[in-house]
Amino acid sequence: MTAALRLTDADGSAIHGPSIAFHDIGLTLGRTEILHRIALKIEAGSIHALVGPNGGGKSSLIKTLLGQMPHRGRLTLNWPDAPGVIGYVPQALEFDRGLPMTVDDFMVATTQRRPAFLSRSKVSAPAISAALERVDMLSRRTRRMGALSGGERQRVLLAQSLVPAPDLVVLDEPMAALDEAGIQVFESLLASWREIGVTVLWVEHDLEAVGRLADRVSGINRRILFDGPPSNMLEPERLLSLFSARPRVRTTDTATARPTAVHGLPVGDAA
Repeated sequence: MTAALRLTDADGSAIHGPSIAFHDIGLTLGRTEILHRIALKIEAGSIHALVGPNGGGKSSLIKTLLGQMPHRGRLTLNWPDAPGVIGYVPQALEFDRGLPMTVDDFMVATTQRRPAFLSRSKVSAPAISAALERVDMLSRRTRRMGALSGGERQRVLLAQSLVPAPDLVVLDEPMAALDEAGIQVFESLLASWREIGVTVLWVEHDLEAVGRLADRVSGINRRILFDGPPSNMLEPERLLSLFSARPRVRTTDTATARPTAVHGLPVGDAA
């Protein structure tokens, strides 16, 4: 079998991550339309940010990518070679803070396939140490997760996304709990992912950070309202439209159980 040609960027560096295409993605929960005909392309090896109001569907969109949310439409991941590794950093970690689970225990449980209580993989141990060092949490590896600050737990979540080394990273508001030192760690990770051609899909509320760090940004409020370079997209008029748009609610005809209107308009005319 002939080996696939490896993608490269403008300066000839290899691209490890996939391109992603969302084809007419829709999501309805109950009577509420969460996503309406989302069509979006994420370039391989790019840092692509999603911005928009709370409840606008940003997290739901990335959960459709991760297979955590039922949806209509089609998702396509085009890998440069064989399918690679996806790293995911959720908004927050929900757990019983009274559990006697150390940072090391958490890392082992989330980064190796065999149950952590059986034994720790000798292969993953060096990778875990390296990941904790990258986020400046190596010295806290024996501390209980419940004793960490919110920013420290967020760094641990970033660390677990590094083992094994990812080709695609999905970030859901990773900066929310970070202090200034943690933000510097995060920005360093973004720079390294860009350098080695990892694809990053990043949900973020900090528009200033998006403007500095993202290659492309999409505004989403149930549907895509804009998509392009941050320097062109993050203009006051566009942002006012994005954050002031009314949520789109799908109503249902109880007699026929079919969608009838969005904003009082016939569904067929709402797009």
